[in-house]
Amino acid sequence: MNEIEIINSLRKIIKNPYALKLNDDVFFDKSKSLLASIDTYNEKIHYLNFNYPNLIIKKAIRSSISDILSKGADPKYLLISLAGSKKNFNKKNINSIIKSIKQEQKKYNFSLIGGDTTTGITSSFTICTFSYSKKVIKRNNSKLNDDIYITGNIGDSSVGLSILKKKIKVRNKLKVYFLDKYFSPNIPYGFHKDLYKFANSAMDVSDGLLADLKKMLKINNNGFTIYKNLLPKSYFFKKLTNEKKIKPNNHLFKGDDYQILFTSKRKCRKTILKYAKKWNQKITRIGYVTDHRSNYIINNDKLHKINDYKGYIHNFN
Repeated sequence: MNEIEIINSLRKIIKNPYALKLNDDVFFDKSKSLLASIDTYNEKIHYLNFNYPNLIIKKAIRSSISDILSKGADPKYLLISLAGSKKNFNKKNINSIIKSIKQEQKKYNFSLIGGDTTTGITSSFTICTFSYSKKVIKRNNSKLNDDIYITGNIGDSSVGLSILKKKIKVRNKLKVYFLDKYFSPNIPYGFHKDLYKFANSAMDVSDGLLADLKKMLKINNNGFTIYKNLLPKSYFFKKLTNEKKIKPNNHLFKGDDYQILFTSKRKCRKTILKYAKKWNQKITRIGYVTDHRSNYIINNDKLHKINDYKGYIHNFN
């Protein structure tokens, strides 16, 4: 089985309406204005090794709170559970982890309220994030002909992972840049506060742009068409592409971007630009929602049906 099949099986036994039928990445109790999400990060799956504990915990925290940000809410409280060996959790590593948590608390204005620690053969982090909000922007609430937007850039984190795996060799300046984007994703904190003013649906990009777009729209039997030339790429990503060090398709759709993917009515275009300017946040309109069951990408004015979504999925076969 894979993770989607497992989630579909769990839907049959979850009756609580606040679970949103497992069609979102959060729990939302409107009566108590309570919002929560949980994520687990395992060594050799979500990160290669424990060589940079101070950076791994930053990546875990930012990718966790990005679920809450994409709902238009502020992260308030975090529970963090750690598992690992004596080697993982020596005094030096624990001190560096604590220092990073303190930095993240200050940067994103949340409070660590507890957690758990256990021994394990390999390292692992589980983070539960809590928030308070009277409403949320659901993942599956897009409308036909909505514009599709994404914050920031995509692809940089994937390049960083390829550098760590020694699949790509780049100059030191570029290496520093891409590793930073891998370990410390530039999540759109701030802009999320105004997201509810124009977004019909929203989620964070974790498993890959195409895969996440499919998840966002499929439940409403909608599809999407996006423009490849509009996909937001960093200056350094374009530089590696021009130097033929990377192939864009190998990185643009791999995930780990943790940007906000959202849809909005066409009449909101000027409003979105206004708030992008307010928060100094890069926002790109990349396509639109369709009533097709199939999904398409336009490249060089040619329409191509998408068959390979290239994203990440956990398999248990």
